[in-house]
Amino acid sequence: MKKDGSNRKLLGVAGLGWMFDAMDVGMLSFIIAALQVDWNLSVKEMGWIGSVNSIGMAVGALVFGMMADRVGRKNVFIITLLLFSIASGLSAFTTSLALFLLLRFIIGMGLGGELPVASTLVSESVPADKRGRVVVLLESFWAFGWLLAAIISYFIIPKYGWEIALLISVLPAFYALYLRLNLPDSPQYLKVEKKQKLSPMESIRAVWAKENAKQTTMLWILWFCVVFSYYGMFLWLPSVMVMKGFSLIKSFEYVLIMTLAQLPGYALAAYLIEKIGRKFVLVFFLIGTAISALLFGTADTTIALMVAGILLSFFNLGAWGALYAYTPEQYATKVRGTGVGMAASFGRIGGVLGPLLVPYLMGQNMSIASIFTLFCITVFIGAAAVFFLGKETKNVELS
Repeated sequence: MKKDGSNRKLLGVAGLGWMFDAMDVGMLSFIIAALQVDWNLSVKEMGWIGSVNSIGMAVGALVFGMMADRVGRKNVFIITLLLFSIASGLSAFTTSLALFLLLRFIIGMGLGGELPVASTLVSESVPADKRGRVVVLLESFWAFGWLLAAIISYFIIPKYGWEIALLISVLPAFYALYLRLNLPDSPQYLKVEKKQKLSPMESIRAVWAKENAKQTTMLWILWFCVVFSYYGMFLWLPSVMVMKGFSLIKSFEYVLIMTLAQLPGYALAAYLIEKIGRKFVLVFFLIGTAISALLFGTADTTIALMVAGILLSFFNLGAWGALYAYTPEQYATKVRGTGVGMAASFGRIGGVLGPLLVPYLMGQNMSIASIFTLFCITVFIGAAAVFFLGKETKNVELS
């Protein structure tokens, strides 16, 4: 009973930080749309805001992933949230795109470092028979963060401005930081003796050593495909809705409704992941994402657009939950932070390219339908990587 209580506390504390990360990323898609009006941004400048965020996430995932294997999961967990919170608060006072981009890079570093380290910490602290479900539940806090982002953006940005929305979003993050100070470190990590800890270069070599090469290849393909398609599609959702003829307010409203569909997506993934296994859940939800992307791109009525958007949210976020549960299970404890961080970092390259590719392809007169078909194909490639290269890790004890 005590163990269940500590697991719930860990999930709550880690989940709060995860939720505020999601709130920041979610609000960014609405802020980009608002900044276009306030700062008269071009479509390419809008794309760079999302991409700089992902460049920071790539750097953060790599640097803080390796740090987590050297100084502990908890310490990195605290550093990343502090970095993200301060930079996010400061970005509310920017008046130039250059400074805003610099702060988005720093925010991205905090976000990119926190997410893989949080999933690693939770994975290492929960019994094998509950691990997958608990990590998917951790990921489900992302949906609550997006919901908060959509609510704040809908009610605050049009009336009070994007600056106030950013200030509101940063305050609760400090509460999550306060809670995190009393969090114990991963019991698995604490068992690794000092002499067993590898240097950063030794950790990188170990991730690509013969015993890890196959799962590393699979994870890098998977992460790239998932992140590329997610940021390419979801950062542009409000803007795509505007391009399809809806007002900014109406677009925010529709995206809020679509975001609600993330919650049952996580719930089903959390249920199936311990019943059927990680591979099935990942492949199933990725195929669902691919088909939904195709439907969204080709939708030409309000009803069709809403149904496709709801399905896209449902399947895509269920896949994310399974991805975060599956990734830490591929490595031994002494290289787990590095392995997870490197996979996430490589994936973030897709997060840089996705938001930049959309305006570029639009500039080449490519239709929204064709762009979303490209995302559909990308997600299918990720599903194929898991199906052919992935191993099942359900109920496997972490070494």
